[in-house]
Amino acid sequence: MSHPFKAVSLSFKKAPLAIRELLSLDEAACRRFLHTLHHDLGLSDLLVLSTCNRTEVYYAAEDDRSREIILALGHLKDRTDIGAFLPYFDLLLDATAATQHLFEVAMGLDAQVVGDLQISNQVKTAYQWSADADAAGPFLHRLLHTVFFTNKRVQTETSFRDGAASISYAALELVEELTADVANPRVLVVGLGEIGADVCRHLAASKAFGDITICNRTRAKAEELAEECGMRLVDFEELVPALKEADVIISSINRADPFFTRELVEHLDVLSFKFFVDLSVPRSIASDVEQVPGVLVYNIDAIQSKASAALQTRLAAVPQVRAIIAESIAGLEDWAKEMMVSPLIQKMKASLETLRQAELDRYQKKATPAESKLLDEATRSLMQKILKQHVLHLKSACKRDEADKLVAILGEMFDLEKQNVPA
Repeated sequence: MSHPFKAVSLSFKKAPLAIRELLSLDEAACRRFLHTLHHDLGLSDLLVLSTCNRTEVYYAAEDDRSREIILALGHLKDRTDIGAFLPYFDLLLDATAATQHLFEVAMGLDAQVVGDLQISNQVKTAYQWSADADAAGPFLHRLLHTVFFTNKRVQTETSFRDGAASISYAALELVEELTADVANPRVLVVGLGEIGADVCRHLAASKAFGDITICNRTRAKAEELAEECGMRLVDFEELVPALKEADVIISSINRADPFFTRELVEHLDVLSFKFFVDLSVPRSIASDVEQVPGVLVYNIDAIQSKASAALQTRLAAVPQVRAIIAESIAGLEDWAKEMMVSPLIQKMKASLETLRQAELDRYQKKATPAESKLLDEATRSLMQKILKQHVLHLKSACKRDEADKLVAILGEMFDLEKQNVPA
């Protein structure tokens, strides 16, 4: 693809959770990073995507700017040792590779849980941030709209999204396994961001749990979800008693440092097993919490795909998804090629219009108003027909990768350089 689109990727495939959480970005950090990349580094077509499984930057530049981007990320996160993390990054310096990667990420092909629905919404949010920062150029706009259209095709034409195999659903199935021998297990969900709220909805739909409590620092959001899912709500100030009662604590708290410390958990007086499931990045449960007797901790890397049947269905649909992606990328490549000749088309149009106006000036002085109108309509129609034929030939040449030769011929035919017609 003839466009300088590139990507820098840090994902679960190469970077363990401990590394990913050090370099993860919340919304405010993503917006600051976009500003730095756009205004300080002069990059365009920017997309900054940061989830529990990846932190990625997509950008357009003629040269490889990946090292500068990684250093800027280190500066943003106050990591003077960012150089030590370089081996964990993947660099996609070819537009075709970067574009293919974004499609696979957005469709859920590159997700830790294959077909994860949340990632498509996260890509949409990242795109909105780019648009807000005026950092999304024509190519990124076209690319993302093609991605969203492709996502709809995958949703309606394949079984890739059948069942539920998101991180939140995987967490539900993990909890079902952990509490298989517990009569009426008591579940507490702390933190009601996107993943936390999804977990609550899955819990509400499950017949395995009848005693579910939710807690969130912002009560209004918790009240809405409690009403929607029919769950009990406790204030954040009453969290400790709720923790003592719960058999399972699912944490989806968004903060820089662990909320659940060993000191806090030791004061819960755990008498039997208590399970902590950490869905946060960075982790909201300290790594030494599991040293408390009776406490078992499962972080996001320990959550494997539990929706086995749904997963197998989705894996079987992967070739169909890849075929749809290939069609979308082919269409995007055709558009990118046509964009290369767009300036020439505009020059041809301006050149023909200049000639048309010159001829009209010669005859309209002697013509009646009715004749003048007829001349204007006839010459305009003729010009559009001439232009249309050349545009169709150009677009066909683009698809055959022969546009360069035709551009030169048309340039000489219309004498565009000498006429100095603006684009």
